[in-house]
Amino acid sequence: MIAIVSGLHGSGKTWLAVSLAQVLSALKQRVLLFDGAMGINNVKKQLGLDDYPDLDMVIYGSSSLNQVVTSYSKGKFDMVLSKPSSFGLATLSIGGMQIFGDDLNIIAQDYDRVILDIDVNNSDATNALIGMAKTIIMVCNDTVDSITESYRYITNFYHHYPNTKIGVVLNQVDSYEKGRRAYDTLASTCSKYLNIDLPLLGIVREDTRVRDAIRNQITVINRYPQSEASQDIISLAKEILK
Repeated sequence: MIAIVSGLHGSGKTWLAVSLAQVLSALKQRVLLFDGAMGINNVKKQLGLDDYPDLDMVIYGSSSLNQVVTSYSKGKFDMVLSKPSSFGLATLSIGGMQIFGDDLNIIAQDYDRVILDIDVNNSDATNALIGMAKTIIMVCNDTVDSITESYRYITNFYHHYPNTKIGVVLNQVDSYEKGRRAYDTLASTCSKYLNIDLPLLGIVREDTRVRDAIRNQITVINRYPQSEASQDIISLAKEILK
């Protein structure tokens, strides 16, 4: 399981999770995308999947978790979706979340990669989901606020999940050079104060075609496969498979 998180809203985390799921699938991986981002514009809204089943059906007892696993045929990966603006997952008790996690682990056995798109809000639900991941990918931009918040969350993850690998992706940056400088700032801070080596998994350049794809509720891989953002996501997926 790979948890994709960010320190600030607007980092492109959900877009990156969707795009990564599609590229990993194209690279012959069996992929499940789990939308655990609560209360924000999530996968279901971004791809225009209004009529699809979602997690609220599980949380409120009308379906089991395996019954809401659906396929995104345009991307050739499976999904567990959340309802836009719903905080239903956060309402589960610790015991309920344990049962939910057990069910997710059972479903995960059918896949090579499970991508957890998580909105970090310090709820028991999000903490439990992050704790299930073998890898945490911190998505950040090259702004001071994004770097600062990313460091704060990495510090928390380092102390609470010491056996989990943490890597970083710089997203929506003007150039590889700017992304690399931002990464160097974050990595040197982590090395100095946490004594950890923070690997750079990828840099995804700012690309206006991403916004166009989102407005049209389609993945950038499908709409603009040769775009800079698409090529950068492909490089990221290959790095993850290493």
